[in-house]
Amino acid sequence: MGRNGEKWNREETILAFELYCRTPFSKISQSNKEIQELAELLGRTPGSVGLKMHNLAHFDPELQKRNVSAMAHGSKLDFAIFQEFANDWEGLSYQAQLIKAKMKGLPAEDILEMDDLPLLPEGLTHDQLIKARVGQNFFRLSVLTAYNNQCCITGLQFPQLLVASHIKPWAKSDEKTERTNPSNGLALNPFHDKVFDKGFITLDKNYQIVISSQIKEVPMDKETQQWFMSYEHQKILMPDKFLPGKQFIEFHNDVIFLGA
Repeated sequence: MGRNGEKWNREETILAFELYCRTPFSKISQSNKEIQELAELLGRTPGSVGLKMHNLAHFDPELQKRNVSAMAHGSKLDFAIFQEFANDWEGLSYQAQLIKAKMKGLPAEDILEMDDLPLLPEGLTHDQLIKARVGQNFFRLSVLTAYNNQCCITGLQFPQLLVASHIKPWAKSDEKTERTNPSNGLALNPFHDKVFDKGFITLDKNYQIVISSQIKEVPMDKETQQWFMSYEHQKILMPDKFLPGKQFIEFHNDVIFLGA
């Protein structure tokens, strides 16, 4: 028996919010495969899940700034969940995986996608390792989907070759509020990910690309140089949600960037 018509509980709302964070606003629809899968898990219709995600979008400050239309009203529970996890992304992703595992009768690690994630420091307990892995997976999926699975510099649209790159490095980021915060990420191809990570390029306050003088002097063939330099002062492709945080860009400018 379906549960449509019943009030949404805390666990269901957490799952809807976690999926909202990983779904471009324009793709919240009944035909979305992940929405259909969550609806089946909850015993609700895809339309009901999509409506809940729109309700949660009502509280998204980035959508409010851009005047993107969402539902006029979210519930008190929607607001409470948004407030609780808006600065605890690792907690959100971890809780969502625990809830899914419980609903499916599986250990949490059995429903995770652990491929292509960075190695974590040794010495973590089993639970800490699982939580960190979940957070990394959430960060990658949220960042790539926010940029519609395309490199924000070149427009390359091939997810297998994209990296969810931290603006403020993972090792220097606050564990709760920054490491898995999608606003601390850019979708980049591997080359620009490495160049950005090493401080040879950065972004200015207008999201335009700034190239360090140190790499301008590096020997390279004319075609590569023209291609690389053609992106200077160009604005990156902007994400559907989770705009790059100005505080993260400022950190990268001040601490990582090698200078114009």
